[in-house]
Amino acid sequence: MKNFSQNIQENYTFSGEHIDIGVAVHENNIFTDTRVSIPLSTLNRHGLITGATGTGKTKTIQKLLERLSDAGVPSVMMDIKGDISGLSMPGEYSEKLQKYIDKFGDLEWQARGFPVEFFSLLNEWGAQVRSTVSEFGPFLFARVLGLSSVQTAALTIIFKYADDHGLLLVDLEDLETLLSFLATDGKNKLASYGQISQATIQVIMRQIIVLKSQGASQFFGEKSLDMSDLMRVDDEWKGQINIIRLMNSLRYPQLFSTMMIQILTELFGTLPEVGDISKPKLVVIIDEAHLLFRDLPNEILSEFEVIIKLIRSKGVSVIFCTQNPMDIPEIILSQLGLKIQHALRAFTAKDNESIKKMAKNFPISEFYDIEKNLTTLGTGEAFVTTIGENGNPTPLVMTKIFPPESRMDTITNAELASFLSISPIFASYK
Repeated sequence: MKNFSQNIQENYTFSGEHIDIGVAVHENNIFTDTRVSIPLSTLNRHGLITGATGTGKTKTIQKLLERLSDAGVPSVMMDIKGDISGLSMPGEYSEKLQKYIDKFGDLEWQARGFPVEFFSLLNEWGAQVRSTVSEFGPFLFARVLGLSSVQTAALTIIFKYADDHGLLLVDLEDLETLLSFLATDGKNKLASYGQISQATIQVIMRQIIVLKSQGASQFFGEKSLDMSDLMRVDDEWKGQINIIRLMNSLRYPQLFSTMMIQILTELFGTLPEVGDISKPKLVVIIDEAHLLFRDLPNEILSEFEVIIKLIRSKGVSVIFCTQNPMDIPEIILSQLGLKIQHALRAFTAKDNESIKKMAKNFPISEFYDIEKNLTTLGTGEAFVTTIGENGNPTPLVMTKIFPPESRMDTITNAELASFLSISPIFASYK
């Protein structure tokens, strides 16, 4: 036991700024004096939070966002299920919560809310996230429309024509007007760019109509999302937690996922190089991350891989959250430093094979039977490994995650309306 405790203390005690997320567990005994920490200086190596439904992923995300806010680090949370809004309100004490707190010995728990701004993509309450068609670019826009490679090439030519002639495509109506012009009076204007059939233009126009029927007209336009609005701290220097509400967007995963890629692209393009810094300038957490990579064309995946590699030099950390690590492309997984793995379920032979494969992706541990423990972790428990201050992975440690101090539930519509009524960001995007 002593060797275990010493091992964790030596590898999870950091001299620079860090955040505590829980305590180490060994053979179901909690060492309350052995805290598991994450150094903020290496958090921009990106991360992954995974686990089956009901194992505590959401509460881990909530606690991580709380700790980041306390450390003065702004964050962006892609909230698809709508169950993270409680961060804005103090938690509610209960006997059940007290029993959980008691497991941590002398843990100080205080009910409190955190600085939160709410954003919306489609028909949600919050500051409206928008982007111009020109900012989206032809490849991402073609993905939203579901175009073929030939149609994407045609759209690229049309965007090039607009750029060369100083035509800013702000909203869908702008693009429709340009397409209509190129299909009629201006059909000879593209002669020097390459021939585009009228049938291809008509297909693109029909797909835009479909996109508009999904409510996308409110997304494409101005005012575009200002990246600096995502990187605020409050008067007490707590990092602002930006929750982008996406519950209605779940029906249109391509729009949501493409929007997410566009935001990361915009961050990469606008933020200055900062190199290695003591803590991230922004942490982006993507829930249900498998939706991001569903049917993602190879050319966009390659571009996204480059962004993930290089955006760390801009001080931005990206953390993917999903039920199974296999949901994330291996080329992305290879770049992640922080891993928080909650329990997995083995109901079939295929599940068992998957768990065996995943167990091999963790650092070798002399204290745990990783393959066995992956299926027996309790609610609120997770395997954790991160990048230490020396740049090497820390040993795997089973961790009991601290309980959130904010509300572990959603907020009411009345509470949300009250927040929006005093939000300067909501007013500026209305």
